[in-house]
Amino acid sequence: MPAYALAQVHSVEVCPDTVEYLRRIDATLDAFGGRFLVHRGNFETIEGSWGRQGLIMIEFPDYQQAHAWYTSPAYQDILPLRTRHMTADVIIADGVPAGYRAGHRFDEH
Repeated sequence: MPAYALAQVHSVEVCPDTVEYLRRIDATLDAFGGRFLVHRGNFETIEGSWGRQGLIMIEFPDYQQAHAWYTSPAYQDILPLRTRHMTADVIIADGVPAGYRAGHRFDEH
């Protein structure tokens, strides 16, 4: 079942560190089957509040691979390049299996 690393970005300072981070992050994803699905881009907040800088979503084959990527030495090496210059909420979340229907969660009860 796929899993996702998601970041709600509140602020980002574009500087040499963030450029270096962006140049190096793709190589950290490869070993864990990660790929960007959303990287900022155009968005509209239709309910609630959202970080002004947008959303980042990276897909992994499963939760274990997503977690292994985040804690890997390769990613941990570049992480300070981002965290010194970006404010974001970051989570790792399980996806749902193919054919999942939200209402089926309550069919068992």
